[in-house]
Amino acid sequence: MALFNRRNNNAPAAAATAVAAPAVDPALAALTGDYTIDPAHSSIGFTVRHAMVTNVRGTFGDHEGTLKLDGSDPANSTASIDVRIASIDTGIADRDAHLVSGDFFDAEKFPLMTFRSTRAEQLGGDDYRVTGDLTIKDVTRPLSIDLEFNGSATDVYGNERVGFEGSATILRSDWGLTWNAALETGGVMVSDKVKLTFDISAIKAAAPQS
Repeated sequence: MALFNRRNNNAPAAAATAVAAPAVDPALAALTGDYTIDPAHSSIGFTVRHAMVTNVRGTFGDHEGTLKLDGSDPANSTASIDVRIASIDTGIADRDAHLVSGDFFDAEKFPLMTFRSTRAEQLGGDDYRVTGDLTIKDVTRPLSIDLEFNGSATDVYGNERVGFEGSATILRSDWGLTWNAALETGGVMVSDKVKLTFDISAIKAAAPQS
């Protein structure tokens, strides 16, 4: 909704047609504040093509993060996420052990994957894009995540929550994840392209006592 300046019959015609900046949505403005990601109700996962014919899906069960939302000006919003690599879970213990080994993530040497936002923008409606620095194995490269705002609610415990879901596609080789094996029929065992998925529920911090 946009607010227009009221017309002043005594003002010049040019001034009479001037319009004010779009009004801030009060519902969005009320979301402004600091939030902590709730890992029990959030998921950070991935999908990668295996043997050229099927997809393997997995999640990182141990993660934490914070959001700083500015509902009046989304461009001022920020996000910070830390993911513990050793918490990877694809449903197959042997495969998980291979993924945390030196062939892939080398979790003992590089235990965390991190994301620090550098820019946020509203694309329209409930769609947003957050751009930042993704670090894996001490390699830091830019990443843009397209997110949909799922809404806000107060849960049964009185916590104010917001929800987002989104995804991004990366080439794992850009972060030094290069292990592979050739297939007899052509192609490789693991695709270079990986889809990251985010399903985030975050709890608003209580307002400081005056």
